[in-house]
Amino acid sequence: MSAGPGGPAAPQLRSNLQVGSSRWAVRRAQWRALGISDEDMTKPKIAIVNSSSDLAICFSHLDGIVGPLKEAIRAAGGLPFEVRTAAPSDFITSAGRDGRYILPSRDLIVNDVEVAVEGAQLDGMVALASCDKTAPAHLMAAARLDIPTIVVGCGYQPSGQYRGEHVDIEEVFLAAGSVAAGRMSLETLCGMSDNAIRGPGVCAGLGTANTMHMACEALGMSLTGTTPVLANGPAMWDGVRRAGARIVELVTEGLRPREVMTEAAFRNAVTVMLATSASVNSVKHLQAVAHEAACPVDVPGLFAELADRVPLLCAVRPNGPAFIEDLERAGGTRAVMARLRDLLDLDVPTVDGGTLGDVLRDATVADEEVVRPVERPFGTRPTIVMVRGSLAPGGAVVKRPVDDRGARRFEGTALCYSSRDEALAGLARGEVTPGAVLVVRGLGVVGGPGMALGSAVVFALEGAGLGDSVAVVTDGQMSGLVNVGTVVGEVTPEAALGGPLALVEDGDRIVIDVDRRTVDLEVHDDVLATRRERLGTPDPGPDHGWLSAYRRLVSTVPEGAVLTTPAPGRPPTPEERTP
Repeated sequence: MSAGPGGPAAPQLRSNLQVGSSRWAVRRAQWRALGISDEDMTKPKIAIVNSSSDLAICFSHLDGIVGPLKEAIRAAGGLPFEVRTAAPSDFITSAGRDGRYILPSRDLIVNDVEVAVEGAQLDGMVALASCDKTAPAHLMAAARLDIPTIVVGCGYQPSGQYRGEHVDIEEVFLAAGSVAAGRMSLETLCGMSDNAIRGPGVCAGLGTANTMHMACEALGMSLTGTTPVLANGPAMWDGVRRAGARIVELVTEGLRPREVMTEAAFRNAVTVMLATSASVNSVKHLQAVAHEAACPVDVPGLFAELADRVPLLCAVRPNGPAFIEDLERAGGTRAVMARLRDLLDLDVPTVDGGTLGDVLRDATVADEEVVRPVERPFGTRPTIVMVRGSLAPGGAVVKRPVDDRGARRFEGTALCYSSRDEALAGLARGEVTPGAVLVVRGLGVVGGPGMALGSAVVFALEGAGLGDSVAVVTDGQMSGLVNVGTVVGEVTPEAALGGPLALVEDGDRIVIDVDRRTVDLEVHDDVLATRRERLGTPDPGPDHGWLSAYRRLVSTVPEGAVLTTPAPGRPPTPEERTP
């Protein structure tokens, strides 16, 4: 096959269509009009997946990365094409529908990428990962399409100072609860907001964004030594240039994501998550990636299995005193993995080429107080705890702070609310008192739909001085920055699917035992059976738009909350209820 009469021989790439065919001819006409030569059309065609937006500072620098990345790809013998997708921000896109668009945006990005890259039959991808949902979405898309891919973590934002003290977005989020409780002035909150973010990038802490950037490297899907990095810092630009050169080699070598993201790789990634006290959202995101990779691994099961085996080597904010900058200076994900050598499978391949053992061979740790030796960890008690019990027979997740602040066993009486705003209003009315267990339900992937954020409730409790004396149980999700109090999140089955959470009434006794990894509703089965009989079918909400489509197709959280065939037990749609 050649580019045309007398043209050069083309490499065997799926993007090189049959010369003379109608698809080849119309595509050639389009690309020639863009100034692409016949010779370039035969080169490996690389998608630059750019989840960019002017709506949030997380994404504001991504457009500037595309040009240098294109140059690196061209210099390596490839032909780059920028592909744009949705760009959700937890702090911006969460304003509508109580944050219900956030998790579904992950799967929207996956399908965006599939349409553009698979539709055009491009040969490889470099994905520019930024805010929380972009990195898991890029991994999911890579796994689904199974074409050579490198995920580039595009860095964290520099934080600032206010009145001589460090301030970042986490502290602003937490401080808003104090304002609502009358314990901080609006002027102080505005001053903190004015100084919390001093440049582009994701939240400055080990929230979900930096967690998932590190997970990409731990899985072998990002070049080693590239996470976490300061946005627009030297390490980020070095990673961009390396990715541009390496992706063309990957296409030539034919190393595919499903060869990298194996069961052993997921075990490695979970080990790193536990060792760093990562975001609880990594559990469902890694399970979603495993689903797209057709990898038969139970990620929540791995977290439960490895919890007591993996020492806690890092205590990065919001989990401890260190800053994300400290972790980067100490050697980042590569340094953590070097410490964990004896607990990792070093034979897994990575996008660097060779094995994980190869890329860790010369790894060093620059600060032993930031990334501690296995023999001297911050703790041996897990900070990501999978719990089960009569209130969560399908499982739930608890995030514990590194210093283990808060009750490891909490017994209290239920106070039930059906939305985040209802709970916040109840708190404002003085309904919430010490010893209460706030049950905030109807926030799950189906009931939301889209899994609403319960973080505002947790921070409002903290702001009101009730963070240690009131627990929260919800089928919603938490921000990766939430690390206060006793919070049981992502309870399954969710209330909208008839889970026990739907049967709880005010005054019921709830016992949360983190050490035993249980969460139980102490109500007799006969009473629950009577309540279930009078439990009606929940209102599914509007039957149009993206969230409606998501509700119809989303799987359960333990399955990764991915789009699939309708799950058994799902409430019927209006059409299905119509005779």
